[in-house]
Amino acid sequence: MAMNRLRDPQWFLILMFLGIISGVPLIQMLVEARQEEGVRAIDVFSQAPTAANLRAFERSLETANWAARVSRPWMRFAQFEWLKDGGAKVVIGSEGWYFYKPGLNYMLARPERAKAASATNDPLAAIVDFRDQLAARGIRLVVMPVPNKESVYPDRLTPRAEALRGVRAPSTQDLLERLRTNNVEVIDLFECFAQARQRAGAALEAPLYLAQDTHWSPAGVGLAAKAVARRLLELGWVRRGQVDYNERPAPLRRLGDVLRMLQAPLIERRVHPEPVPCVQVVRRDNGELYKETADAEILVLGDSFVRIYQRDEPGAAGFIAHLAKELKQPLMALINDGGGSTLVRQELLGNPAFLRNKKVVLWEFVERDIGLGLHGWKRVPLPPVVAGANEQPSVSVFLREHVVWSKIANQYHVVLCR
Repeated sequence: MAMNRLRDPQWFLILMFLGIISGVPLIQMLVEARQEEGVRAIDVFSQAPTAANLRAFERSLETANWAARVSRPWMRFAQFEWLKDGGAKVVIGSEGWYFYKPGLNYMLARPERAKAASATNDPLAAIVDFRDQLAARGIRLVVMPVPNKESVYPDRLTPRAEALRGVRAPSTQDLLERLRTNNVEVIDLFECFAQARQRAGAALEAPLYLAQDTHWSPAGVGLAAKAVARRLLELGWVRRGQVDYNERPAPLRRLGDVLRMLQAPLIERRVHPEPVPCVQVVRRDNGELYKETADAEILVLGDSFVRIYQRDEPGAAGFIAHLAKELKQPLMALINDGGGSTLVRQELLGNPAFLRNKKVVLWEFVERDIGLGLHGWKRVPLPPVVAGANEQPSVSVFLREHVVWSKIANQYHVVLCR
């Protein structure tokens, strides 16, 4: 009788199911019993059964589960390869393009929802306050929001989104209008990039953003640098310097940060790194790579858009170096990956020497920070003018900055994935 039941397909499936749901926890307990920490399931009885403790216990079980560790990479690969689903962080576009889902969500947010969010975390107040503080010290402010990749290339999400080219997110359009109303100088890269795409045409277009990455391409870097230099010279806020720079090719291959957000080595091995035609900036007189200088007239505050290519591979090929080439003078920069809205100004607060001799502060932040910026948009005071504040930042300060940002460049993708 028992043998007949085992031959019944229904009984076989039932027994297999029971074996799976009982086998996984038993094997997990055996694996943990051989480790110093012991069996994690017992930990639930060692602390008060509060909601926070139970959530932490659940997360620890998920992290330590051997079955999840083994199956998760394969499940993510199957989800990516067969279902064309990038999970919570990634949107798979067309023709090998990948997008950051929070940026897309920002772009597609309903106008009433976007206005409600900005009412409690309004960038305008922080920007105007920063402008006025700088003006009191005789320093001009230029604001440069960098468009989300989704704003410039909606047609690479899907061909059906061609009609969205040139359409701006409600929060973005509202902020740009209010900045102009309040006489804040703005570099409108949205219009600049849209015109560049229209002039070039789809067939001959050099992409302004990387297909696999959230950031702009070398072509986007060069176009933005020219736009900023042209505007600063038109305003008469700076004059061209006396340092001549040349360019030299420094191509590389790069696996984009959007793909790294998937945290799936199988996918990373499946997708080929993207060729990136970087161009380094070098001094014409001695051939040395571009270097910042402490007594520069222009201070650039920004996020990873001014860090990419500049302080990571290949170096001296980012926005800062190309803006210096256009203006024929070295600049100075303070960068905080992901912290263009508030964190970079908080760092400036602790470094008064960074404002020495400055005539212009160029403040860059990515578009999605208008609604999603880390720590929001706080009002941050400028560093006080104290004795010694006019001294140049020491060599140790510059070394610390380069070490910190080289570490952040390596850890940036991990932060995004949390």
